[in-house]
Amino acid sequence: MAASDESSPASLPQRRDPSGRPPRNGYGVYVYPNSFFRYEGEWKEGKIHGHGKLLFNDGSYYEGEFADGEITGLGCRYWAWSGNTYSGHFILGEPQGHGVMEYKAGGHYEGELSHGLRAGQGFLVDREGQEYEGSFHDNRRHGRGQMLFKNGDKYEGDWVQDQRQGHGVLHCADGSTYEGQWHSDVFSGLGSLAHCSGVTYCGLWINGHPVEQATRIVILGPEVLEVTQGAPFTLRVQLQQAHGDLAKSESGRVLRISAGIRYVQLPTYSEVSFFKVDEDHQETPMQTPFGFQCISYPLSTPTWRGLEPKAAQESAGDDSPLPEGDQGDTPSGLAGSWELADGQRPGLSPSPRGHLHPARPKPETHFRRALWKVPGCLMTQGFFLSSLSARGGQCHRPEDLRQRVEQGCAEFPDLLLGPPPPGRQPFLFLHSPHEKAGSKPRGSLCPLEMPTAQEAAGGSRPHGTTAELVADAYPGEYVIMIDDMTTPPFLGRTLPTAFKHLRVLAKGTGQKPQDPEEGVRS
Repeated sequence: MAASDESSPASLPQRRDPSGRPPRNGYGVYVYPNSFFRYEGEWKEGKIHGHGKLLFNDGSYYEGEFADGEITGLGCRYWAWSGNTYSGHFILGEPQGHGVMEYKAGGHYEGELSHGLRAGQGFLVDREGQEYEGSFHDNRRHGRGQMLFKNGDKYEGDWVQDQRQGHGVLHCADGSTYEGQWHSDVFSGLGSLAHCSGVTYCGLWINGHPVEQATRIVILGPEVLEVTQGAPFTLRVQLQQAHGDLAKSESGRVLRISAGIRYVQLPTYSEVSFFKVDEDHQETPMQTPFGFQCISYPLSTPTWRGLEPKAAQESAGDDSPLPEGDQGDTPSGLAGSWELADGQRPGLSPSPRGHLHPARPKPETHFRRALWKVPGCLMTQGFFLSSLSARGGQCHRPEDLRQRVEQGCAEFPDLLLGPPPPGRQPFLFLHSPHEKAGSKPRGSLCPLEMPTAQEAAGGSRPHGTTAELVADAYPGEYVIMIDDMTTPPFLGRTLPTAFKHLRVLAKGTGQKPQDPEEGVRS
């Protein structure tokens, strides 16, 4: 059986030196005297040389190239105590040059190494899946590099001993971007942050916090701002730091302006004592820093379109008929014509191109009182329309009255308080010039009531004894509020609401509206 006499190379007995000395040349196996190492591979002149495998007693091993008895060249090293595996270049037993390190705990490194440590250029994926590509020194990120964090943030810039330090750019997952100086892994020094909310801050940072950050909203002007009834006014606003300086390094915050009226007025300041609120329009009064409560009040800004009011009236003509169907809305049994308080007809409204066309008010329209004009009296019909619409403008909801801050400043121009909204009936002190002396005790309360049809037709109420309704806010005390509506909040903080005490003066009182920039700043 000739086949049985032939043996394969793998079955050949391994060469062992009977004297216990390592093989001289060729292929052989040698167990070192300390029994910790065992080598199997090529030999040259009594030294490990060529390709072989060195086994360690703890289960570690190296397999690859040897030169003159040393681990040098390409090979693979496994460390049993850590479970890590390296494949690449070796010099004198240590990973050095280019190679790939696989970590048992997760992740891997591919790049340059020196004396077994990451050094030079490389690509590292850690156990959490975060990726870094750039320069290393002494096994740490050091020099220039970029990193993709597990939360989606991406940084590109300088590193010092595994921390971001120097100049760098951070692109956050939420869309925010910071570019500037870093120290100890946080913003430090001069830098610019473009926040995902639209806010930008360009200035000095210390330990990750902006030095010149705004802490409050301030409405410029005197403690009590006085404006004439029906006159638009402008408010100027600043974002200020904690010590009172302008936060000019900050731009982009969204500020919303709204208004309120004093829940109970003082007769010293106004003919209006208070508003009676219908049950369907009840709301919780808001506390103000002025020692009284307020309820919301409409605030608007005019957006002029097309013809001016006077030109619009002349174009339409005073005798323009109401559109079909509107005649049925007049009080029964009374002859007269619908007319807005400023003399225009509610059935006519300007189109975006400046042409007048019949337009019946719709439920979603902002309304104001219209007057039914009959000989000897004025009647309210519970019909409301924005005074701005009647004047050729547009009325905005308070939540739409927003401005973005530019270098710490914002301006709300041409603000206007309109007439009382539906569901709020003003009570008057009847000592206005429109009342006849002696008709009621001076200073007495009287709600604005609509006269009956019998009074209107019979003229039982003398001409001029009905309190005059206007298309503007009644004289009295109001409150302007400015809220920080930045979304999401800049650096996680929303600025507190700012308040301004506003007093509306009756027309013809001789008071001159104050400039918002004059007086003290509150």
